[in-house]
Amino acid sequence: MTLPSAASAESAGPARRTDLVAPGAALRLRGDRLPVVGTARLYTCGITPYDVTHLGHASTFIWSDLLASVWRLCGVETVGCRNVTDVDDVLTRAAGARGSDFAQFALQQEYAFDKDMTALRVRRPAHEPRARHYIRTVQQLAEALLAADRAYVRNGFVFFRGAQVAADSGLPREVALARSAEFGDDPHDPDRDDPFDVAVWRPSAPGEPAWPGPWGPGRPGWHAECAAMALSVLGSSVDVLAGGEDLAFPHHAYQAAMVEAVTSVAPFARARLHVGAVHRGGAKMAKSTGNLTLVADVLRDHSPATVRLLVLDRPWHAQWEYRPGDLDRAAARLELLYAAAGRPGGAAATTTAVVTALLDDLDVPLAVETALTDGGEAARLLLRVLALA
Repeated sequence: MTLPSAASAESAGPARRTDLVAPGAALRLRGDRLPVVGTARLYTCGITPYDVTHLGHASTFIWSDLLASVWRLCGVETVGCRNVTDVDDVLTRAAGARGSDFAQFALQQEYAFDKDMTALRVRRPAHEPRARHYIRTVQQLAEALLAADRAYVRNGFVFFRGAQVAADSGLPREVALARSAEFGDDPHDPDRDDPFDVAVWRPSAPGEPAWPGPWGPGRPGWHAECAAMALSVLGSSVDVLAGGEDLAFPHHAYQAAMVEAVTSVAPFARARLHVGAVHRGGAKMAKSTGNLTLVADVLRDHSPATVRLLVLDRPWHAQWEYRPGDLDRAAARLELLYAAAGRPGGAAATTTAVVTALLDDLDVPLAVETALTDGGEAARLLLRVLALA
């Protein structure tokens, strides 16, 4: 069923704050109130462009897109930044296996990602910094960390002192070490003073991407790339730091610690949107496990609105198991929403209740159920905010 009178979210625009949102109303994330004065700054950890986009990737970006949409509903100007990690060993290896230059290969993969995001109605953020354009900025970050005695130089590396970062994570030591190793750190590296120290700058071997630097030719460390890009684009702090839940430690923990160490502004992020992992066959969806569900594949048989509702109709922080039949159930629920939106009128109280649900931890399931009970304007508003129409 097609909603006959619903305009697109882009053409219709968000409902006016004075119509729907009480003065002083603020978004809550995990129970914490997040008022915004002026502009909301949203940093979303983007892709390492070495492979096609799967449903697990897409989930993070759809939720980040919804957060920005809810802020706009409140009349809050939102500045989004979604980085591209196009300097990374995984990318270099993937490009080499295909006989491609790493930068050219990254651009090809980024094009495919952008195509998938456009199909899923994920708005392009205002800023999309690429790591290879911020090499000097990472070097400045390293110099500032050295000046603050939060880093040291050894054998061409600049290492950030990370023992306190691991201690503050609340993770058992062995779990923290395992997570660091999972993301490419080597806790047993004899060059490090502590297993949790991480590279801000690292020397490059022949054939690896390299740039001249004060400590010799090399390339940035992953956590330092995001710290430098966030600082350059959004300043010393952000309102929300978003990404998959697996980025909480080590990546986001080190990114925040580096920024705080050089700016003395804490916390770096007022709140964090760590989106629950998507599983298939009992394991997290990942290339290493071979259980990927590609966005391009599901969009062959299902509408973008169906895929968005599949992702959003659950708590954002919850892990979930994907089953192909879930798409059919999401499509049926979407049809109910369209039918509800086609009904005339609608009580103002229901529309307010939908907005209240979205402001309270982005509670989409409650907002959907509320809109279905009365239909009309409440359902039409929800379709616009969720980008389902």
